[in-house]
Amino acid sequence: MTDNSPIRLVIHGGAGAIKRNKLTAEREHAYRHALAQSLIAGHAVLAAGGSSMDAVIAAIVAMEDSPLFNAGKGAVFSHAGRNELEASIMDGATRMAGAVAGVTTIRNPIRAAHAVMMKSAHVMLIGQGAETFAAEEELEIVDPSYFYTQHRWDQLQKAIAKERVLRDHDADPGTPLPDVDEKHGTVGAVALDRYGNLAAGTSTGGLTNKRYGRVGDSSIIGAGTYADNRSVAVSATGTGEMFIRAVAAFNTATQVRLQHIPIAEAADITLAEIAAIGGDGGLILLDKRGNYAMRFNTIGMYRGTIGNDGIAWMGVFPETVHS
Repeated sequence: MTDNSPIRLVIHGGAGAIKRNKLTAEREHAYRHALAQSLIAGHAVLAAGGSSMDAVIAAIVAMEDSPLFNAGKGAVFSHAGRNELEASIMDGATRMAGAVAGVTTIRNPIRAAHAVMMKSAHVMLIGQGAETFAAEEELEIVDPSYFYTQHRWDQLQKAIAKERVLRDHDADPGTPLPDVDEKHGTVGAVALDRYGNLAAGTSTGGLTNKRYGRVGDSSIIGAGTYADNRSVAVSATGTGEMFIRAVAAFNTATQVRLQHIPIAEAADITLAEIAAIGGDGGLILLDKRGNYAMRFNTIGMYRGTIGNDGIAWMGVFPETVHS
């Protein structure tokens, strides 16, 4: 390990039908600023010699604390009018992992997922059990009203009226206001530290108008999150049910490790498999040499990356990273 060892952070803020004509310059600037804050937070950890795990947590916490994304403060409402959050994290060096699902009072679910990994004998805790554990670990507990935003509540009412379940960034042509039309997304991060270790994490509020304790791919190791120093770190966003059925994150990592498929190609193969069963979305990937990919088969994906030079790059629509 030297000061010149590669470091890299890649993040996403959700993929979906993000329409250019509905994304005003002001709102795009707000998203890019939020993504930049996440990248800066994670990069500060890596640049100081911190771990990839801590960088992933810092990057995701920044997005969980922003109302722009469907995670933490910006989480969507379930059919019952609750904000039910989930998150997972994985260490590529040890393949240890932690996850929480169906939580309503933990300010930063990604911190709770990490606590499950480090402080318990389990991989996943759900509902009240996860909340009790988080409180015992002295994580920040908030009243469920903390997660309430009028924008998300209005989305729920429209979804109920139309008997629809809305995914991240789904377009709703019947909604007259552009800022209501944009469905803000699941967040995730993958990081490489100076020691050559990978980590991945994902956090979400799930689906607007979801029912009956639904859990998506974001809290499922191998579906929405996976990290293995022998291959790649992966975080996913999109139609959660399809990503679970395709075991998307593990599937992608296995292609890289066992078939030696280039990471961007592996991501595209997985996304094609998901499309074949009726889903869409995006994947971010990173290997221990610092190679990375941000792939999606939707109109757009909020995403960004930062490396040794400390210059943050952010994108929404298909465009090339300027390195």
